[in-house]
Amino acid sequence: MPPGVSHEEHQRQMQKRGAAAMGFDQDTTVHRFLLSSDGGAIEVRAKDPADTATCEQIRRHLHEIAGAFADGDFSKPFITHAEMPPGVAVMQQRKAAIGYAFEELPSGGRVRITTHDATAQQAIHEFLRYQIREHGTGDPTKVPR
Repeated sequence: MPPGVSHEEHQRQMQKRGAAAMGFDQDTTVHRFLLSSDGGAIEVRAKDPADTATCEQIRRHLHEIAGAFADGDFSKPFITHAEMPPGVAVMQQRKAAIGYAFEELPSGGRVRITTHDATAQQAIHEFLRYQIREHGTGDPTKVPR
């Protein structure tokens, strides 16, 4: 968190930047960042499953993110957080060793991040743990199979 900025103001600014970067209202969604032994996942779901517009915006964003991350482009997390999250530099360096796959969920979607490279896995976990802290989503859980 930047010096001199309250936690509440930091969260408000991040949500505003996130809405612009992601294309949907942060207050209408739930983010989860999950760790697994081979990487992890980013999940976003609409709070209201009947909100089909938000569900489609989430899916479009996550599909785009999977492709961007695979290309080494982490500009959207940078825009959202106003800094580059930990782990990104290694994820960019080892992008050939990391897979990103979009999966549709009933009220949103998921990007699975997988690797068999120990250094890349550590970087993925750093990235996801940062997201957990920043978004205030609590402790990481296992990726559902």
